[in-house]
Amino acid sequence: MEIKLFYKKQRELAGILNQIVDEYWDNNIKEDELIQHIQTLFVNNPRKIKKGEQFTTIIQQVCGKRRLEVINRILDMKK
Repeated sequence: MEIKLFYKKQRELAGILNQIVDEYWDNNIKEDELIQHIQTLFVNNPRKIKKGEQFTTIIQQVCGKRRLEVINRILDMKK
């Protein structure tokens, strides 16, 4: 799984977010790696992930409710 720092399209970014969370659920990456990847992606692509306090529509549609719960908790940990 190759993770870039910057993404051009929201759908591409959503696909990577899905892969990261799925890899964690499949026990292929550790919890600290999951947290690091999600936080790095958000720092470098904040407008593609969230609009205000909510996830963007494309991110919501592609990632789904369960994955977004995990991602949201990780992003809230950083605050």
